Amino acid sequence: MHAYRTHTCADLRAANVGEEVRLSGWVHRTREHANVLFVDLRDHYGVTQIVVETGEIEIYPSAVTVQSAADRLPLPVFGETEYPEEIRLTNRFLDLRRERLHKNIVLRSNVISSLRRRMIDQGFTEFQTPILTASSPEGARDYLVPSRVHPGKFYALPQAPQMFKQLLMVAGFDRYFQIAPCFRDEDARADRSPGEFYQLDFEMSFVTQDDVFNAIEPVLHGVFEEFADFDGKGRTVSPLPFKRIPYRESMLKYGSDKPDLRNPLLVHDVGAFFKGSGFGRFASMVDEGQVVRAIAAPETHEKSRKFFDEMNSWAQSEGFPGLGYATQ
Repeated sequence: MHAYRTHTCADLRAANVGEEVRLSGWVHRTREHANVLFVDLRDHYGVTQIVVETGEIEIYPSAVTVQSAADRLPLPVFGETEYPEEIRLTNRFLDLRRERLHKNIVLRSNVISSLRRRMIDQGFTEFQTPILTASSPEGARDYLVPSRVHPGKFYALPQAPQMFKQLLMVAGFDRYFQIAPCFRDEDARADRSPGEFYQLDFEMSFVTQDDVFNAIEPVLHGVFEEFADFDGKGRTVSPLPFKRIPYRESMLKYGSDKPDLRNPLLVHDVGAFFKGSGFGRFASMVDEGQVVRAIAAPETHEKSRKFFDEMNSWAQSEGFPGLGYATQ
C-alpha cells in the first residue's frame, strides 16, 4: 500500500465498500457527538468524512498518523466567515485552504489554460518576453531594479510587453500572444491589483481592425461560456458577435467608453422638452444651442426631498454647480 494514500478525498464511492484505503490531507473540521469523533479530511480534490453514520460511504480508521500537529488556528479553514486582511495575508497558506479561495485559484488556472488553448487554435504562437528591460512608459511609473553588475544602473520592470511584441511582428512572427505579467507602480483600481497584474496580450501583422475583432471575439466568448456557471449561479452569455457601440454613442448614452450594459440607466437628450418651456436655466441653455441631458431613474418619484438634496450636495462635492431633477 502507498505510504500516504491510495485514493484522494474525492475518489471513494459505494463501489469501494469493503476495501482498505489510505487517505492523506488536512483536518478541515472536527465534531464530537455521543463519544464519537467526526473528522472532515480535506485535500485538493474534496472532503471525506471519517467515521460517519450518513452519506454514501463510511471510513472506519484502523490507524491514524498525525503528520504535523497544529495549535489553535488563527482562522478556521471551513466556512466563509470574513477575517481582517492582515490576519488572512499573514496566514495565507491557511486562507487558501478555504473552499472559496481554493476554487478561485483553480478557476484562474483553468481560465489561463482555456485562453492558451483557444489562442493557439486561432493560429497564435506563445512567446515569453523579457522582464528585466529598459523603460517603456505606458502611463504609470516604472518599478526599477538596481543592477549588481552595473552599479548606478537600473532595469525597469515592463508595464506591458509593447516594444517586444512589436519587435516580434517586425521580425515576421505574424501572430503573438502571452499571458503577460505587467508591473505598474500605481494604486489599485476596481479591475486591477496594485503593483502587478496579468493580461492576455497579443499582436497581429498585416490585419485590419475587423481581423483583430474576428480573432479575439471567439476566444473571449468561449472562455466566458465555458466558465459562466463555475459557481452554479446559472449565468448566461450573450451570443456572438459582440455588440459594437461607436465611441460617441457610448459617451452620449452611457457616459463611459466601457459601459456595463447590465445597467438600465441611460442618458437621454431632453432638450426638446425644455425648449420654450419657461423653465429658466434649461430653456435658455437650449435656446443658446446647448444640450440638456437626463437620466430616467425608476422609482425615484417615491423618494423624499431629503434624498434629492443629498444628491444635489453630492454633485456639488464633485465640482458641479448642482443637480436638477423632475418627478411625476
